[in-house]
Amino acid sequence: MKRKDFLKSAGVLAASTLLFKTEAFANQEAPLRIGLIGANGMGWSNLNAILKINNVTCTALCDVDENVLNKRAAELEQKNIKVKKYIEYKDLLKDPNIDAVIVGTPDHWHCMMMVDAVKAGKHVYVEKPLGNSIKECEVMLAADKKYNKIVQVGQWQRSQQHFRDAMDFVHSGKLGKIRSVKAWAYQGWMKSIPVKPDSAAPAGVHYDKWLGPATKRPFNPNRFHFDFRWFWDYAGGLMTDWGVHMLDFALIGMKVSNPNSIMATGGKFAYPDDAAETPDSLTTVFAFDDFYLQWEQATGIDLGPYGKDHGVSFIGNNGTLVVNRGGWEVIPEKGRMEAVPHQPSKDNGLEKHMENFVTAIRTKEKSILHAPVEAGAHIAILSQMGNIAYRTGKKLYWDKNKAKFTDEEANGYLAAKYHNGYQLPTV
Repeated sequence: MKRKDFLKSAGVLAASTLLFKTEAFANQEAPLRIGLIGANGMGWSNLNAILKINNVTCTALCDVDENVLNKRAAELEQKNIKVKKYIEYKDLLKDPNIDAVIVGTPDHWHCMMMVDAVKAGKHVYVEKPLGNSIKECEVMLAADKKYNKIVQVGQWQRSQQHFRDAMDFVHSGKLGKIRSVKAWAYQGWMKSIPVKPDSAAPAGVHYDKWLGPATKRPFNPNRFHFDFRWFWDYAGGLMTDWGVHMLDFALIGMKVSNPNSIMATGGKFAYPDDAAETPDSLTTVFAFDDFYLQWEQATGIDLGPYGKDHGVSFIGNNGTLVVNRGGWEVIPEKGRMEAVPHQPSKDNGLEKHMENFVTAIRTKEKSILHAPVEAGAHIAILSQMGNIAYRTGKKLYWDKNKAKFTDEEANGYLAAKYHNGYQLPTV
């Protein structure tokens, strides 16, 4: 599928994916067998969430860090779950005792692993962002269409009821004309990453397998495990870490797809001399036909807009709706509408997201997925656009007919560069 085709339909799709259908959850099926690729961080959280569902078990773990692999296998054994252990994910995909896999690896591995998994006949839960480049998202869309497996993207807020309720209110028109939308992530817990020297990889770490298609570099602890997010070789910083969550609902609320232009400014203003590459302070503006969308990110501080460390606000002539993981509210313009007091979240989004994934597998109904590949590609591409605007330092214009930027330097970022003998998957 070409970029222009799926971007053209993404506005409709983004709105429709939040239509929560009543799901008769099938508990009398044969056990659903899960293989986990990437057993640290969100991969482990995802596995624990899905294991709470009846008749779901884990049969295999894969991780290139044997320390993590052995630790997680031992933790599962304490729950009477015995698993096979793999270092190479392709070996796990050959295991006939696996029905579905969770991909919880760094971003630069998502595309290859998702494509290889559906080729191997497995259903997939893949962490966000879907792809680490616009081109990767295209390939993953093509693989999803060709192999027709159930693929859920880890945008679990799409499974939370209060986000759905907030979007219904935005769509009601009660806010009046919405002239601007803001989305932000102010992350006070993120401190400076001190510069550390390169070193030998720790015992048990298969570093070449961790690098995969990324640029060959000596091992450095700052680039490993959680902090890979702040280096361009592997990810896109807060824009693709939190932006895909918050910006997703901005687009759903406004029922839009392609921005006309993108510009960004920021830098390493909080920690100019630390080890991270991605900006710790950034403002990005996406211009649409009759409103603009503004993204803000900051590390080391929590007081974002409306005193919240993350969220989305829809600023209308009658009032402003603010929503985040904690709930939503409406702040009225004086005399123009009634306030809506804070409506708190009342469910566990990750667990509901996994339940939705399992139900789709058991009923063979891709249409009920809350975060299908199309939705993941839609927002991952927008986030990549924001990062490309920052990295080029230019105001960029998106050519909707040619499905690329009008600037050739920017188009050089459309595809991720693969190294070490790896190639972008073909479908």
